[in-house]
Amino acid sequence: MIASEMGAYAQNTFFPTKKGTVLLYERKNVKGKTEGFSKLTINDVEGTGNNMTISYQAGFLDKNRKPSNPPVDVPCKLVVKDGVMIMDMNEMFAGQQKAMQAKVEFTGVPMELPDDMQPGQSFKDAEVTMTIDMVITKMKTTMKMTEGKCLAIEDVTVAAGTFKCYKTTQTVSTTMLGKSAVSQTLTWYARGIGQVKVETYDSKGQLQSSQELVEMN
Repeated sequence: MIASEMGAYAQNTFFPTKKGTVLLYERKNVKGKTEGFSKLTINDVEGTGNNMTISYQAGFLDKNRKPSNPPVDVPCKLVVKDGVMIMDMNEMFAGQQKAMQAKVEFTGVPMELPDDMQPGQSFKDAEVTMTIDMVITKMKTTMKMTEGKCLAIEDVTVAAGTFKCYKTTQTVSTTMLGKSAVSQTLTWYARGIGQVKVETYDSKGQLQSSQELVEMN
């Protein structure tokens, strides 16, 4: 049986919706070497169907799968409204902002991912500006996500199994400290699981980094 067909994950949203679900991702650099791992744990789910608020914990591990030093566990939230997954940075990282000494503010247009996406479907442009107020100075980073589109539905095999995925593309323009960079991101989403694989390419089409699901419990 293909993993994405398992009853526990038979949900429409492109994100885990079962309390207690734990996903482990491996991150690799431009040379294909493991840089570290990230862990996503679903703590609570309020609502059902097309309207939910999902509370989760994002943790980071080193290349040996040991907690970073100091440990980093960030409480986050994600909202699904009328069948659209809304990735609002202010909402997602509210817990992290409270834990930081510096004031962090996110402004812009949230990224949206519809539950009913199909190949050929385009997504709304999104933009986020992160401002870090460190009293004596402010740092701003702006990311614009454009040309978002669903390219195909295909089976993807990673260490965690084989999943029926929706392959998407997006152009990301980042401006930080007066310097700008453009990259293209390919992301494979599975229903009830979320990201299965992510690849990031530079403006010349060279693979810069990747991430894939290695464990799911």
